[in-house]
Amino acid sequence: MKYLLWLLKAVIFFTLFAFALNNQRDVMVHFFFGTQWQAPLVLVVLLAFSAGVIVGIVGMVPRWWMHRKAAQRAAVPPEAESTTAPATNVTEASFKAEPLPPHGI
Repeated sequence: MKYLLWLLKAVIFFTLFAFALNNQRDVMVHFFFGTQWQAPLVLVVLLAFSAGVIVGIVGMVPRWWMHRKAAQRAAVPPEAESTTAPATNVTEASFKAEPLPPHGI
């Protein structure tokens, strides 16, 4: 199985490498107000892909934080939230796991 994964990674790498070699011609990217930028096509495609990944990650960060806070709240037992001193010999069986509320989109 490990060799199959390495073979798959090698195929993907060489496919992307061949794509980069076949798309070295310069292209003109036209922006607003008559501005333009000239660069190799593979660089333009790579930058567009990277920008899409960054926008997707930035769009997901608030939801990730919300889920992380909900998981942290669920992981803290109610006994630990009180102002009294924590018990020293508390076993794992004494913590009752409550189900997390469903998260919808």
